[in-house]
Amino acid sequence: MTERVRVTGPPRRRAASVRSGTREIDAGTELGRVYMESLLREQLRLALGILALLAVTVGSLPLAFHLVPGLADVQVGPLPLSWLLLGVLVYPRLLTLGWVYIRRSEANERDFASLVEEVER
Repeated sequence: MTERVRVTGPPRRRAASVRSGTREIDAGTELGRVYMESLLREQLRLALGILALLAVTVGSLPLAFHLVPGLADVQVGPLPLSWLLLGVLVYPRLLTLGWVYIRRSEANERDFASLVEEVER
């Protein structure tokens, strides 16, 4: 029998140097708290905005069917309009909102990282 040999490649990422801004955050100083609160506040604002868009677009559909009872009788081909809207067309909207949220959230984090780097210089 031959002996097993583990084959590994070179490290893919360089070890990040510890910077003063990240030390402030890790140490829990007042400046680090301000940094984190600004990031969390921006992420919360984004989440509430996406939630508001979801409530207005998707949440208003049941309200529309309640306020306009004739919509429940509308047929689009073999399907009732309510099934088509709530069962088919909502999902692309949810995917789009999720995609927008992820992209904007990552942009917020990149902006935060660049802010911390800029303060360190």
